[in-house]
Amino acid sequence: MIAIVGATASGKTKYSIELAKRINGEIISADSRLVYRGFNIACAKPSLEEREGIAHYMMDIVEPEFDYSAGLYAREAEKYIYDIVSRGKVPIIAGGTGLYFRLLLENYDPPAVAPDYPLREELRKLNSEELYSMLLSYDRDGAAAIEPNDKKKLIRAIEIVKTSGKTLAEVRGIKDDNKFDVEWIGCNYPRDILYDRINKRVDQMLENGIIDETKQLLEQHGRIPNLIYTIGYQEIISYLDGKSTLDEAVEKLKQNTRRYAKRQLTWFRKNPEIKWNCYPEVLKK
Repeated sequence: MIAIVGATASGKTKYSIELAKRINGEIISADSRLVYRGFNIACAKPSLEEREGIAHYMMDIVEPEFDYSAGLYAREAEKYIYDIVSRGKVPIIAGGTGLYFRLLLENYDPPAVAPDYPLREELRKLNSEELYSMLLSYDRDGAAAIEPNDKKKLIRAIEIVKTSGKTLAEVRGIKDDNKFDVEWIGCNYPRDILYDRINKRVDQMLENGIIDETKQLLEQHGRIPNLIYTIGYQEIISYLDGKSTLDEAVEKLKQNTRRYAKRQLTWFRKNPEIKWNCYPEVLKK
């Protein structure tokens, strides 16, 4: 199979669709926000038209109230891999959530650390900045891979390192067997071009109706964590609450997205098997 990784706005969707058309492939999304129904404009979910008739999986599978874990993703995505192969097609895993790739394709075991509910209750009293600072003090490398505003993931990460006394990397073991033969492809641009693409994508989100989408999601689901801590929605909610002007919210959204892209690239660059900005070997034959 082929894994297509990279930062947000690096062209992964267009690349994977064009590749799928050329090699009889089908696409499995590896994005932690595209699993949620209704998370469309803010999360750059490709429309049916943009998918150009190519089958996509692991999108729109649960409501935003559901806490969809990386471990559950790996189990469900693996079923689609075998199904795609059984029909003589090529699985293409495309997205930007590094942990999804790690558990599905890189032989990593999720940490077997039981929930500590009293600790979780204490941590929920802290804001995101305080949680992120705490995790940095315990595990700087682990913190670098987590969105600083994602309270749910920060709380779980702190729970793991405090309970186990180990870093996230140490707790996540490596399986002995390697189920899949993967060709890794990375999409990227020089930083100035990537940041310009991010800024233009945010401007396009405004034109496409991200404000109305945010209002609709708030009406349907309320201020659930998966909504208010998702980049795109959290900035627009700040504007709707009167805490910032629209211009300030848009600039903050661009800034947060650029920071997220930097963290994504930091994560993926640790994988030495990724070949950046090239065509897969299968296209060279």
